[in-house]
Amino acid sequence: MISYDEIRNNKTINTYIRAADESLTALGYTEHSFAHVVYVAEKAGAILETLGYPERTVELAKIAGYMHDIGNVINRVDHSQSGALMAFRILDNMQGNPEEIAMIISAIGNHDEGTGVPVSPLAAALILADKSDVRRNRVRNEDQSCFDIHDRVNYSVKKAELKINDVHTQIMLKLSVDTNFGSVMDYFEIFLQRMILCRKAAEKLGLEFKLMINEQQLI
Repeated sequence: MISYDEIRNNKTINTYIRAADESLTALGYTEHSFAHVVYVAEKAGAILETLGYPERTVELAKIAGYMHDIGNVINRVDHSQSGALMAFRILDNMQGNPEEIAMIISAIGNHDEGTGVPVSPLAAALILADKSDVRRNRVRNEDQSCFDIHDRVNYSVKKAELKINDVHTQIMLKLSVDTNFGSVMDYFEIFLQRMILCRKAAEKLGLEFKLMINEQQLI
């Protein structure tokens, strides 16, 4: 069986992650490199582990999370689908189990809010982990006067926390936002579609999704 550690140490995969982030840098996007994919991998695994999913399912979620953005090396448009195809080729060449490969590539292919659907618990956990990674140090533009709305929103987030409650009925994304850099309306303007997808992902896991910004519940 392919392990998460093998994936993290795979030179080919790491080359694609690095090159994909370089492409997004050229396009003016926020950070999508190792800090992002490791966060998504660990958070997706933690979500399923907290909910009592089998250890192997948790590991598959980590693998999907680590590989989920490699398609950006081809193009930002439809990167989830192209990433799924790239992941299939890599995992198949590593002689991965076809059933496990199917679970991983299905999750990767459905993580983007444009076309994604939480078709499985693995996909749902990946969606929630990916969309919760909002933080100041994802912004690469050093000139605040040139910030676009994505820069302002990410830079304004001083702290983000995604947590499942003790009775496993609710998952909440809690944000602390500095409104000197971005307003709550800015956040909704660019993230509303993502939050709707998060709500669907939470429902797939039997949870209710909540969004709290500056101690005010908005969803």
